[in-house]
Amino acid sequence: MGSFRGISVAIFVVQVLLASVVLVSAQGSTTARPLWQTLSGDAPFVVARGGFSGIFADSSFGAYSLALLTGPSDVILWCDVQLTKDGAGICFPDLKLDNNSNIASVFNDKPTTYLVNGVSTQGLFSIDYTLKDLGKNNVFLSQGVYSRTNKFDGQNYPIMTVQDTYTQLKPLGFWLNIQHDAFYAQHNLSMRSFLLSLTRNAAVTIDYISSPEVAFLQNIAPIFRRSATKLVFRFLGQEDVEPSTNQTYDSLSKNLTFIKTFASGIIVPKSYIWPVDGSLYLQPSTSIVLDAHKGGLEVFASEFYNDVPFSFNYSYDPVAEYLQFVDNGIFSVDGVISDFPITPSAAIDCFAHLGNNASKQVDLLVISNNGASGDYPGCTDMAYEKAIEDGVDVLDCPVQMTKDGTPICLGAINLIDGTTVIRSGFSNLTTTIPELMQGSGIFTFNLSWSDIQTLEPVISSPQSQFKLFRNPKFKNAGKFLTLSDFLSMAQNASSLHGVLISIENAPYLAEQGFGVTDAVLNALSKAGYDKQTAQKVMIQSSNSSVLMKFKGKANYQLVYKVDEDIGGAQSSTIEDIRRFASAVVISKDSVFPVNSAFLAGATDVVQRLQAANLSVFVQTFSNEFTAQAWDFFSDATVEINSFYAGAGINGVITDFPKTSDRYRRNRCLNRGNKTPSYMTPVQPGSLLQLVTSEYLPPAEAPNPYLTEADVVEPPLPPVAAKTPTSTPSGTASAPRSPNGQPKVAASVIAPLMALLLAIYLLF
Repeated sequence: MGSFRGISVAIFVVQVLLASVVLVSAQGSTTARPLWQTLSGDAPFVVARGGFSGIFADSSFGAYSLALLTGPSDVILWCDVQLTKDGAGICFPDLKLDNNSNIASVFNDKPTTYLVNGVSTQGLFSIDYTLKDLGKNNVFLSQGVYSRTNKFDGQNYPIMTVQDTYTQLKPLGFWLNIQHDAFYAQHNLSMRSFLLSLTRNAAVTIDYISSPEVAFLQNIAPIFRRSATKLVFRFLGQEDVEPSTNQTYDSLSKNLTFIKTFASGIIVPKSYIWPVDGSLYLQPSTSIVLDAHKGGLEVFASEFYNDVPFSFNYSYDPVAEYLQFVDNGIFSVDGVISDFPITPSAAIDCFAHLGNNASKQVDLLVISNNGASGDYPGCTDMAYEKAIEDGVDVLDCPVQMTKDGTPICLGAINLIDGTTVIRSGFSNLTTTIPELMQGSGIFTFNLSWSDIQTLEPVISSPQSQFKLFRNPKFKNAGKFLTLSDFLSMAQNASSLHGVLISIENAPYLAEQGFGVTDAVLNALSKAGYDKQTAQKVMIQSSNSSVLMKFKGKANYQLVYKVDEDIGGAQSSTIEDIRRFASAVVISKDSVFPVNSAFLAGATDVVQRLQAANLSVFVQTFSNEFTAQAWDFFSDATVEINSFYAGAGINGVITDFPKTSDRYRRNRCLNRGNKTPSYMTPVQPGSLLQLVTSEYLPPAEAPNPYLTEADVVEPPLPPVAAKTPTSTPSGTASAPRSPNGQPKVAASVIAPLMALLLAIYLLF
């Protein structure tokens, strides 16, 4: 099977690459480390299920190679073994070939129906095709998880035999999972005979063999009793029935002494260890890991996927989930089985055992976005308290004005976006104001502060179109704060470096009689911020006229926000910005432009702004995997690392401060050429280069340049002595972008990625 077109070239490239990867991974691993709470006392293993199957087709040469490239030197490659009609063992994720390959388009065969563990199952089964059938007819692997990108299916990866997988990739650890021995036996095919033949092949070393079938492991145990190969019993769903004992797996989990008679370890779904309730919140851990260790059994936890919603306790942060299993102070599993091996590799080597007082390794400013708005409703006391607890440097307050002239902290001027106003007695106040937004809204200046206090906050869920919601148990928790309340809270937080006050829509508000800049200046003065130096004050706006109003007022740092994606900035524009600001906020897309959820390349915006002595902060970082390009492997830490270590930004603006704060404390930073591959920034545009022409998305026009006309504004108008007015209804004009063109709604990304032949370009 390994002789298929193109694979020999790929083998040569990857073998050269893997030699350097092993060296880098070995150099990057930590030597001095506290004793792990695993059975052996050593660090847990990372097992790559089907390779890096979260990106490339499961069991493909590309998936296995990317796993070796991004994992530790001892990463274990997992192969689900299936048998063909002529008894050949292949690496393929399922009995049926139709979901993870193009076999249905190659053969016109009708699906066959077989009993699998007593269940009637229909499909194109491996037992109906010989190895030659699959090879000569160009049956290729494809991405079998439909929520993941299929853009790499054009690489035409062949189905590989078990022998070819090992000899071509030469992993330091090799794991064979035998899921359906009983099924193959019913069709006169013997997994035992296949394994015997494999053991006689001196070129193949098997480190682990797992199966959910007791009888199979008991049958092969004598073969491997004197070898280094470990047998592992795999637990399935707790209510599923193990065929040879007719017991549920839950029942067997309470009889580990019996399991020890034929196995040295167990695989359990992660829910066996840390159960979740029906609302996806963590329950107390079970004793299964401690019980297994007491009985001398290793424990491997399975079903780790970065791109599948897990417990809300992890705030969509996959690193946090792995740490719960390997660094909880009570126990550690002996290994994790993952579709995204880069994430557990970093969790184990870079983040485990950091403790609460780990020092910062890099100078990356962490600025909140409406507080910790990923965990609680934005701009509430709870969101701000969580952000402070999570290590934020700068706490932000987007200032809005109420009807009675009170400055408050709220993420949007439209109350519909973050409150229950639409379900209140104020729902009849809906108006349309084209100068502020498209469509209608109920605005903060339509209600008094006492009115707003009667409303409940609502947590934002920007990825709700993908059914990814934030912390539903606390979706209406917390209280709104005035700017004065916010400043008082910040002053009492000794860990804060400063506050960021964001001001938008000031020209319109002035025309309606609301002096937002004066209100902010007064609140800062009353709180003593115009005199104290313990915490710095940052004033942010997309209106240069606002920042000019603050210029020379106390020692405030002025931050200019570019409110559109840009592809560059004219030199004269940068000089204009320097007249009124010392820092700039830009979007992620202005650093790494995105095309169809792939990074299309990198701009020089960060470097040019920094060359003019302007700090660059980038927004908005979110943990949900659908908020990230495929290139970041559905891992917020990979994204942050690529923006900091790759693009050199000065700070992040984030909904989840804890993830960013933990990143800058990890022990894998500042290692120079000893940096492990899993803490190396991705190379923007590299994944897109691996997409073949038939799958390549159309090229997109570059983002516009920021010009002087976009930045220079007339002074703020004087505050009018009149009450706010609004248009009753009508069609709103489209907001304008920096180049004067109407905004176009950006398509939403839906992540996951990867591939090879040029895979070294990724890092």
